[in-house]
Amino acid sequence: MTDLTQDAFEIAGVRYNSRLLVGTGKYKDLEETRQAIEASGAEIVTVAIRRTNIGQNPGEPNLLDVIPPDRYTILPNTAGCYTAEDAVRTCKLARELLDGHKLVKLEVLADQKTLFPNVVETLKAAEVLVKDGFDVMVYTSDDPIIARELAAMGCVAVMPLAGLIGSGMGICNPWNLRIILEEATVPVLVDAGVGTASDATVAMELGCAAVLMNTAIAHAKQPVLMAEAMKHAIIAGRAAYLAGRMPRKLYASASSPLDGTFF
Repeated sequence: MTDLTQDAFEIAGVRYNSRLLVGTGKYKDLEETRQAIEASGAEIVTVAIRRTNIGQNPGEPNLLDVIPPDRYTILPNTAGCYTAEDAVRTCKLARELLDGHKLVKLEVLADQKTLFPNVVETLKAAEVLVKDGFDVMVYTSDDPIIARELAAMGCVAVMPLAGLIGSGMGICNPWNLRIILEEATVPVLVDAGVGTASDATVAMELGCAAVLMNTAIAHAKQPVLMAEAMKHAIIAGRAAYLAGRMPRKLYASASSPLDGTFF
């Protein structure tokens, strides 16, 4: 029987037990941020460098005071960047602020209305960052060809959206995700679109290595409770994937065999 406590996944040579990655934005204050992230059981926490103080603004509240780097892997992200140049600059700033930290989440957005990824600029930025020694986890569309190119380029994880950022629409196109997963040579993580625990479970049942989310927890009526729900949803989905679901059938079949019974 599979021991889920030994079912770790690996990013850039580091093994993690939790397959839930969480963001730090949109909470009412830093204390709620701390409580929710702790309840989620996440080990990787992503931080928007352009929007969050992690030391670049002395005298202001520092997120790292409640999300200490000795407890969590800090994943700087380039949220708010609309060009490859801005994204690369932001990753370099993060590396300076975090003492040479190489693991980053790249996202280059197309517009403010949809926050859909600009794949052309994403490819440009990814190429520069990989050559510069960064370990790049990359937010992208659910296009299997683009996902393949990013993996071949040297990105350590590909992160297709399930739905638009903050939409809570769930997995809108599971078929493309299946193709990405079938061809994957690096971990595939669903990033964006998750709205509730069942969405996270479905992503894991499809075979995703992990799920990254922020709004689904931060905008819940009770964020800390939702964070705990997401922790269990990820575990349940992973266990179901490893167990293998029963085949779908058009008609019913008896739960107990009838052969050899007396009437």
